[in-house]
Amino acid sequence: MNAPFSRAVALMVMVCSSTALQAGSMNSLMDLSSDGRFLACSNRDSGTVTVLEQQDGTWARKSELRIGRHPEGVSFIGATHLFAVAVYGDDVVALVDADRGAETARIEVFDEPYSVVSTPDGSRLFVTLDYPGRIAEIDPAAKKVLREIEAGPFARGLALTSDDRLLVTEYYTGIMHAIERASGNRLESWKGTKEDNLARQITLHPKRPKAYLPHIRSRTTVPQGAGAIFPYLAVLDTDAPKPVEEGSTPPSRRKRVQMDSFRGTFVVANPWEASVSPDGAKLAVVFAGTDDMFLCNIIDDDYRELSWSATARTGHNPRAVRFTADGSQLLVYNALDFAVSVLDAKSLARLQTVSVCDCPLDEEMLAGKRLFYSANQPMVGQRWISCSSCHPDGDSDGRTWQQPEGLRQTQPLGGLAWTHPLHWSADRDEVQDFEHTIRGPLMQGRGLVRGPLPDALGEPISGRSKEADALALYANSHKFDLSPYARVTGTNGERQVGLTEAARRGRDVFFRDSVGCAECHSGPYFCDSRAGSLTRHDVGTGNDDPSELMGPKYDTPTLIGLYRSAPYLHHGRAATLEEVLTKYNVGEKHGRTSQLTKEEISDLVAYLNSLPYEDTDAQALAAGLKKVEK
Repeated sequence: MNAPFSRAVALMVMVCSSTALQAGSMNSLMDLSSDGRFLACSNRDSGTVTVLEQQDGTWARKSELRIGRHPEGVSFIGATHLFAVAVYGDDVVALVDADRGAETARIEVFDEPYSVVSTPDGSRLFVTLDYPGRIAEIDPAAKKVLREIEAGPFARGLALTSDDRLLVTEYYTGIMHAIERASGNRLESWKGTKEDNLARQITLHPKRPKAYLPHIRSRTTVPQGAGAIFPYLAVLDTDAPKPVEEGSTPPSRRKRVQMDSFRGTFVVANPWEASVSPDGAKLAVVFAGTDDMFLCNIIDDDYRELSWSATARTGHNPRAVRFTADGSQLLVYNALDFAVSVLDAKSLARLQTVSVCDCPLDEEMLAGKRLFYSANQPMVGQRWISCSSCHPDGDSDGRTWQQPEGLRQTQPLGGLAWTHPLHWSADRDEVQDFEHTIRGPLMQGRGLVRGPLPDALGEPISGRSKEADALALYANSHKFDLSPYARVTGTNGERQVGLTEAARRGRDVFFRDSVGCAECHSGPYFCDSRAGSLTRHDVGTGNDDPSELMGPKYDTPTLIGLYRSAPYLHHGRAATLEEVLTKYNVGEKHGRTSQLTKEEISDLVAYLNSLPYEDTDAQALAAGLKKVEK
């Protein structure tokens, strides 16, 4: 074959692959280059990004690069071998050359970049900023942010359509918005139900105006798990709404497929990502809780949408799935195996397992994290829930649940090691006490501890089970990132950590004796909870909920990370911090705030939103607080 013809064939292959694959147009923890040669994969636990290279259908690890804390979405930039990584914990978007396995640039963004997509020509990147809910537009050539677009609270899933619309999901509501790329104006929103939750990824159909959105349904009014959490795949029509006759009901443009009854009564949990084959005939979706994958037939109508084709077992905690450019293989990222499985797309036979990084966790931490994310035995009897269903990556699910003891707002796990005892009612003094939950009506698992259990506040369970201690070790390992509100501009114009003038005034109000906030919210974690002691306070909200059985006294919660943990109070009725300090401060038990001016309330909120602005762990050690590791 002569050289010019070889180059022409290579160019045709690249163009066809690019058209089918649409590299970079949809968010994922993995992305394939437009020529199908490279796979980029982010590794949250190790803080690295890995490049796999394919030759004749066989994949091998080409490079691994340390990139920063908690990398999430990756996207190849146009038809190049350069890709972008959203480094969530460091508030940067890193650019990496896959050929060299080298970082070429770091671009600062406001806070918590999660998803990243590229325009087909590679001239622009778009990145969701989980907090405060924006999309940053980046010029990768100039290596700078051009603008930010309002996208809705806690923006995560992101896709760029062929008609230049940005589709973005709200993480805690499952709402998808369409935003005109040029103007930044919101064009349309697809709402599900008020129970939709944890929507972190969007997949587009390559030939039809369809978007696929994995998420869960959180039925907060159902106690003890009697049908409380369900796995769903929403199917959304993304073309322009069709005109309807006056008085007629417009057809639904958002359908949902309940995945735990999709294949008979085969229950799955925690859908994470989906992928559509290049020919548009198949859809794969992975379930991070039960370690399963469904392969579905895509039905070419607007009613049935999907039918079941096959099921495959995956590795531990699958968080990403991608069809290769020719559709012959499925690539599954098993986050807690730190490996990518290569499956035959027709038979689902496993062809390869390729390590993407060495396990960064010790044996006990890995065991604990696998248990935390598992909806299988010994944790769960009916495969419908895991610890991570309500505490994904240690965060809150943003929900207030009707529990047997009353209404309870889900609390994040940050700083847990320093803020024992646990729960709003301090009814658990060690993580191992959740063995009662694992064996109980909620999870119905075999459990991790042998023999009868003492009362939750009775004799310690720690030390009786390696598995229970491992779970406690992981649960107690979560930390808080510094608040995005704790930023000031230095004299040299660079961004620095600190308090704004309003927050400094608010700090003075907080520690003012006449206000009294620090009487209960004291110490590095702003709470008077201490391991080995039990302190509860009546803050005047215990009688707000007629179903309450354990109040009216509650454990003092930490104030760290308040900026992103609304709604507030044990029953979740305070939508804002201002409401905590005013509307829900009956009897002034949340501080004596009636004497404060509106400006002082505003300054106090500015201070609370700035927490943490220092390393709280270092402060806790210096203060001599006891850290509970397991």
